Amino acid sequence: MNNIPEVKLGIIAVSRDCFPVALSERRRSAVVQAYAGALYECPVTVENENDMLRAVADVQAAGCNALVVFLGNFGPETPETLIAKYFDGPCMFVAAAEGDGDLINGRGDAYCGMLNCSYNLGLRHLKGYIPSYPVGTAEDVAGMIAEFVPVARAAIGVKNLKIITFGPRPQDFFACNAPIQGLYQLGVEVEENSELDLLVSYRAHQGDSRIPAVCADMAAEMGQGRYYPDLLERMAQFELTLLDWAEEHRGARKYVAFADKCWPAFPKEFGFEPCYVNSRLAARGIPVACEVDIYGALSEYIGACVTGDAVTLLDINNSVPGSLYDAEISGKFPYQLTDTFMGFHCGNTPSCKMCADRAVKYQLIQNRLLENGGEPDFTRGTLEGDIAPGEITFYRLQCDSDGVLRSYIAQGEILPVATGSFGGIGIFAIPEMGRFYRHVLLEKRYPHHGAVAFGHCGKALFEVFKFLGVQDIAYNQPKALPYPTENPFA
Repeated sequence: MNNIPEVKLGIIAVSRDCFPVALSERRRSAVVQAYAGALYECPVTVENENDMLRAVADVQAAGCNALVVFLGNFGPETPETLIAKYFDGPCMFVAAAEGDGDLINGRGDAYCGMLNCSYNLGLRHLKGYIPSYPVGTAEDVAGMIAEFVPVARAAIGVKNLKIITFGPRPQDFFACNAPIQGLYQLGVEVEENSELDLLVSYRAHQGDSRIPAVCADMAAEMGQGRYYPDLLERMAQFELTLLDWAEEHRGARKYVAFADKCWPAFPKEFGFEPCYVNSRLAARGIPVACEVDIYGALSEYIGACVTGDAVTLLDINNSVPGSLYDAEISGKFPYQLTDTFMGFHCGNTPSCKMCADRAVKYQLIQNRLLENGGEPDFTRGTLEGDIAPGEITFYRLQCDSDGVLRSYIAQGEILPVATGSFGGIGIFAIPEMGRFYRHVLLEKRYPHHGAVAFGHCGKALFEVFKFLGVQDIAYNQPKALPYPTENPFA
């Protein structure tokens, strides 16, 4: 996934000048030894502002794009917090616990120092990542660093992201609204284009010499009998169009995501549905959100950064029939009917996240709009089948109609139960989903699209949203914790 940042961590130790500098340096080295990954150890210990400038220059020269600022003792408030101002990347602030020496010359008072550090970050309006309990031994701090990596990866990615769109949102899908100010607030760039721009570029790729190799890769991915051989060339041409557009239009940004208009005109003019191609790009860490859902694309990209894995975007689509629940779920899984729902989209979920029977098919909903019915050529191109069972996190970052950034996170699973339906679809189970649906999704007016990460990554996503400055981070609250709008007499 070369569309996702590689985090290159460095650690800078700081020391209050009235404490032994050797104590902070010894503790810094212990953290480096305890950490399992690559961690550049800055040789400059920061005691004053000049030290801070030298340390920042050193880690930047070493190629670091994320930092651990380590209070090995109390730490100097001004220079340690200015590191976050002068270093171009996310900084985590952590402190050393006592216990590796006596409590006279071996006491560092970093527990107290973290208070001053946090206070001074606030005074200067500087952003620093502080773990839930930021004081610990070398082994504890190493664990904190490991949990910081996905947060740093997402922060770096968002700061260097451009979302490229094609077409306005379809009529009657204004739910995928995208106030641009929220993107700029996060540091994301957006480039909006027309569908005609995309069509012109697509036609210019006809006969591209790379098409046969992409066709062969598609055929190998799907397997014999699970795709339309005569459709491969058109889909390969479109894939190359998007990839080339990303390269030619990323501009000053390092990373790209797409939000494309995929109906109603697209299939007739391009000759196929784009869903399978979208799924292939998502598998490479380049999300392509349906229906010009800009914040859906952003949400997907954040999930890809956090997990380092493929993600998808689905409709929070339909309830599970009571008969299916009674026959396949009740008594077998610890969920009520209202904990379950079906997540669906036409066919944008990567094949690596679907059951073995997935196949490229035609888009039934678009097909219904055609007078002659049947299976016309240009409604083909969706990737359909049940999504593979396993742990998931359903989440979204959204800017509402008032320009306020909001988010939600809910962990659950996809059940190993056949849906008996069409599209890319799965039966999702999230504890207390019914209450979450009413008092978060409906109450706060979220759109119908949610991003799906394949695994439980709620903890990291919560830290990412918090670090990005999102104040409202909702989750599926247990029964013992009522929502503000929940009727206590129900």
